Amino acid sequence: MRMLLIIRFPHEAFNAAVRDGSVGPKNKAIFDEIKPEAVYFTEMNGFRTAIMIVEVAKPSDVPALAEPWFLTFNANVEFHIVMGPEELQEAGLEDIGRKWG
Repeated sequence: MRMLLIIRFPHEAFNAAVRDGSVGPKNKAIFDEIKPEAVYFTEMNGFRTAIMIVEVAKPSDVPALAEPWFLTFNANVEFHIVMGPEELQEAGLEDIGRKWG
């Protein structure tokens, strides 16, 4: 299943990596390891933020996706299961609505 990861970087750790030139290699090493489907960078609530889509086969995959960010940048990481329109179509919302509505 697809999972949305939102990684917020603390200023001190990320600034230090920018200053010493290690931010690019550190990010690349993590991306090479977790192989995200897509990665975007933005600002959220005043923090540098990476938003990525990753594939997760089982819950025990999550630490391998999060720990590199925690350990490398002391980052905050959020996890959200996401689906595309075709997957939402398969969810059977009409049946659920009839049952619970």
